[in-house]
Amino acid sequence: MRVVQLLPELNEGGVERGVVELSRELVRQGVESIVISRGGRLVSQLEADGGRHVTFDLAGKNPFTAPQRVIALRRLLRELRPDILHARSRVPAWLAWLANRPLKLPFVTTVHGFNSVNRYSRVMTFGERVICVSGAIKTHVQQHYAVPEGKLVVIPRGVDLNHFDPEHLDRDFMSRFAAEHSLAGRFVVTCVGRITQLKDYETFIRAIALLRKEIPEVLGVIVGGVHEDKKNYFASLRMLIKSQVLEQHVRFVGSQSRVAEIYALSDVVVSSSKKPESFGRSAAEALAMGVPVAASAHGGMLDIVREGETGALFPPGDAASLALAIKRSRDLPRAGLRAFVASNFTLARMVEQTLDVYRQLHGFEPIDGSTLK
Repeated sequence: MRVVQLLPELNEGGVERGVVELSRELVRQGVESIVISRGGRLVSQLEADGGRHVTFDLAGKNPFTAPQRVIALRRLLRELRPDILHARSRVPAWLAWLANRPLKLPFVTTVHGFNSVNRYSRVMTFGERVICVSGAIKTHVQQHYAVPEGKLVVIPRGVDLNHFDPEHLDRDFMSRFAAEHSLAGRFVVTCVGRITQLKDYETFIRAIALLRKEIPEVLGVIVGGVHEDKKNYFASLRMLIKSQVLEQHVRFVGSQSRVAEIYALSDVVVSSSKKPESFGRSAAEALAMGVPVAASAHGGMLDIVREGETGALFPPGDAASLALAIKRSRDLPRAGLRAFVASNFTLARMVEQTLDVYRQLHGFEPIDGSTLK
């Protein structure tokens, strides 16, 4: 089987990491894996794992270049001759769907987020199978688009338990990281994600300010890169830290490759997103490392963070409630957190369920006699 995944680029992000992980596991199972994107820093990892990358502009939103790109993509797909097309984002989905109309290749889409409801987003429901990364995403799709039940498949993102394993950590990195950021003796509360307004780092920072009054050793660690268009937002966060006199209580550590080790150095991991997370990858990864999670009470987090068991929930945007959720999470027993992930959110399970979808589409006949081609 030859599978082509399409996404805008291969840089930092949960979707991108998921594509690379799926590609690696497909290769291990004898599936030929090809990824088409504009490129990015994860290309080298994809290729080292046995996947093939083809550089193509699937990111540009200029409608005037779309016809030429559709024709070029159709030509490329004729050369690649895939058994499955799997689109991961809206621009790639539109280009792939249009390019594929005369080719009639089996077409899969994955809805990774709560996209705005409009004709542009509807393309993510055009797949013969529409994968939803959580029950919340499936509900969102069902509420806003007339998609037959039989086309929808819930496949949560999977955590690679070999990579996120407390027994196999880079202790030298942990020592260096802890020394560089003065973690010794601190109550470490970590947020992982790109620096963007959607992550609501303002609420996280204000919660750290409240916790400092009761837990003077608290230290908020923010792990994530800053894109060029987010530099003003990043500057506003630094100003907030200064206004709250938190220079010794909040650290920005940039994008990091050793995320498992940073989880292991943490006492609690936080997801404070104001927009519902489609799944909540950082929460599942943290739990796999035996670290409890405090999270906004909406979206896919409701599948992962269970109050009083795997962490604590709080109303989005409420710093005081987040501070209390962090304290509740800190007091939870860690035994059983990894087992919870192993039972529900493993990479192996995600790969097998995705392969089942691909296999079903060999010799595909449209559901209910309908077709979108």
